[in-house]
Amino acid sequence: MAEPRSRRRGEHLEQAIFEAVWAELLEVGYAKLTMEAVAARAGTSKPVLYRRWAGRAELVLAAWRQRLPDSFELPDTGTLAGDLKEMLRRSLRRFEDCAPDLLAGLATETFRDPEVFALLRKQIAKAGPGLAFEALIRRAVERGELAEPRLSPGVLSVPLDLIRADAVIYGRQLSEERIGEIVDDIFVPLLRGLAL
Repeated sequence: MAEPRSRRRGEHLEQAIFEAVWAELLEVGYAKLTMEAVAARAGTSKPVLYRRWAGRAELVLAAWRQRLPDSFELPDTGTLAGDLKEMLRRSLRRFEDCAPDLLAGLATETFRDPEVFALLRKQIAKAGPGLAFEALIRRAVERGELAEPRLSPGVLSVPLDLIRADAVIYGRQLSEERIGEIVDDIFVPLLRGLAL
């Protein structure tokens, strides 16, 4: 006779749920992901999921947030352009095993629900790429590679905003050529134009 499955709680249960979310995303994509399927794969029930997350967008955002590193080392290639390109490559690596429709699906669903949209915006802000870009720019200024530019959150968000637009609006995979275009033709010239 098989032993009864022990009930998981707390972090163990949450980890099993997040793993189930990611497996479902890879197998069926965001559009076909259901709370029922996640619950079944995680060996739990829908009410358990709904006690923690109001719906699939919130659940997927939580699973995604759990996969993001708490911190990372800044690249140091010796040039601002090289550092920025490596930073963008690293940012993209976090999405390598994402379902292709994840960002587009999340964007569509979150725009319909202001509370979920606020969660997504908070999550993007918490990821802190602006702080990393600012540190790379400050280092380039210290090296004498760049005159100090006027920086704002809007300026610092330009590279990742362009990547998000490519992924969500145009459905394009980001290539090395596009990374070069974003850094060499758009972002670095913008920074030079904003010199104090």
